[in-house]
Amino acid sequence: MALTEDRRRMAMRLMVLQASVVVAFAALAVSFWFLQIVQHTQYEEMAENNHQRTLALRAPRGVLFDRNGRVLVENRHSFNVSIVREHTKDLDRTIRLLAGVGGLDADVVRQIVARHRHEPTYRPIVVIEDASLSQVAAIMARRLDFELPDVVVEQVPTRQYPIDALAAHVFGYVGEASETQIGNGIRSGSIIGQSGVERVYNDLLMGEDGARRVVVNSVGREIRTEAEVPPKEGRRVQLTIDYDLQKAAEDGFRHAGFNGSAVILDPRNGEVLSLVSLPAYDPNDFAAGIDSATWASLNNDQLKPLQNRAIQGRYSPGSTFKLVVATAALEEGLVTPDYKVYCGGSATFFGRNFLCHLKGGHGVIDMRHAIEKSCNVYFYTLGNMLGVDRLHKWAETLGLVGKTGIDLPNEQESLVPSTEWKMRRFGEKWYAGETISVAIGQGQVSVTPVSLGVMMATIANGGTRVIPHIVRAVDEGGGWKMATPPAVAEHAAFRPQTLSALHDGLWMVVNAAGTGGRARIPGRDVAGKTGTAQVISIQGRQAARGSGLDLRDHGWFVFFAPKDDPEIAGVIFGEHSEHGYLGAPIARHVIETYFAKKEGSPLPVLVPTPAPAPPEADPDTAPVEIGPAIAAAPRAAAGPGTN
Repeated sequence: MALTEDRRRMAMRLMVLQASVVVAFAALAVSFWFLQIVQHTQYEEMAENNHQRTLALRAPRGVLFDRNGRVLVENRHSFNVSIVREHTKDLDRTIRLLAGVGGLDADVVRQIVARHRHEPTYRPIVVIEDASLSQVAAIMARRLDFELPDVVVEQVPTRQYPIDALAAHVFGYVGEASETQIGNGIRSGSIIGQSGVERVYNDLLMGEDGARRVVVNSVGREIRTEAEVPPKEGRRVQLTIDYDLQKAAEDGFRHAGFNGSAVILDPRNGEVLSLVSLPAYDPNDFAAGIDSATWASLNNDQLKPLQNRAIQGRYSPGSTFKLVVATAALEEGLVTPDYKVYCGGSATFFGRNFLCHLKGGHGVIDMRHAIEKSCNVYFYTLGNMLGVDRLHKWAETLGLVGKTGIDLPNEQESLVPSTEWKMRRFGEKWYAGETISVAIGQGQVSVTPVSLGVMMATIANGGTRVIPHIVRAVDEGGGWKMATPPAVAEHAAFRPQTLSALHDGLWMVVNAAGTGGRARIPGRDVAGKTGTAQVISIQGRQAARGSGLDLRDHGWFVFFAPKDDPEIAGVIFGEHSEHGYLGAPIARHVIETYFAKKEGSPLPVLVPTPAPAPPEADPDTAPVEIGPAIAAAPRAAAGPGTN
């Protein structure tokens, strides 16, 4: 009995031993497979790097040109300083010594190294980008003394932007790829576009890195070059931007003394001739790796220089929205250009009194003169006749709903309310009384400057809503190839009487008794419209006194020229400029520059010019609030012809 039990125990032990041997050999097999198959490439590289090293040769990014072939963004040579951990015996000593020689904070260097700790040890970790000549000289001297054998200095191409930060928000900036951006040909350490054209067209501009294989000795010093694959430069790209128009617009803002944005288009095809957002930033700060202090300063600046106001800022359009109301009323057949309204200085709708800007009113006025004089009562009346849904419909036709589709990142949507929008957003019905404020570009209307630029291009060209775009041509290697422009967003083909009334009224704003006289250019037939938009309601402004916030009104000037055959159209947005007519001189300078270039004349010099005196009351300021803000006005039942 005992013998049988011993045999059973022995058999069990043998089985356990056999199973253990099988598991052990299986584990070895899996380990060999993992090392020899899965990690074959990595270990092959490591073996090669015992006596050879493959150094990446960064490809220069493609050069950016303006529409006339002027270089806008190019590359310059700079030096990067890297640590190769494979050749260091004491990494902490290397970090401390390098920090001391290069004038760096050792803790910052440690953080950089830590971020790359999972990468192969033979791959250099860049710790100083765009090193100064004094840093390079000091480090190279220590290398010759064998004190920093694990530190290498490489010459690399670095992005170079205009020194005056011209068109910063158009170009954007570059930076090292983040962990979420790695993949699809982008590896750790790659320099890629992070904003603007640099980001949208990164695949064209980035190029292909090369490589150089060198033989090194036991201390990592290069002995000879075995092979070299030169880097392939990124594609050259020609933008639609005109350098001189861009400079004219930015100079105009600085001369005027306020920030804001401008979008200047060719209304015939949607090419962006100039796009301004001020204040801006210097993209050169990012080109070689932005330091933490500069980055914090940009992010904490209350003026938000990193925000592209042209496509990301949303503001009430003020009286510029009256062009939507006029277009809708004419195209819907509700009125003709001769339709007259009596303005006595105010009008009552749904039991509420709404003021015009001119005390005493404009008297009997037709559409052309209502545009010229920016009569609130006239457009209250048309807005009430149309209702908010038809205003929304024609605002969309003109480009003021959603995104314009411009080829820049992070464009915000413009908003013009509708009954469906309010129900979806607030779960409430739309009241007809709310339409009155919408009719003069107040209330829930919120648009981007680029969308107003598209609106003016659409009115200028007769009803074709173009998609603004910034790339004109790409060098495919065998010469320039014109980029295919985006398809037209919509073609409304406005009635002749609609175009006549709009163009005449807008011409009168600048050339007759309107508020746009500062944009007048003899012989150019400039057409335009001013607008002033409240930043906050009157009651809200009173409540916010002492907050330190800038609550001054924003100003708009939208325009095109010449009146009968427009070649240039756009928008000037003056942030807290208080009056729309103050943007007109900026538009004038841009238009003068455009025609001077076209005709081969000397470019105009921006100097103070006499201008018509401002009106007694700003026609674009809408003092429509009497008591509670309109958005909070008592609800009124919809009347005939309203929503």
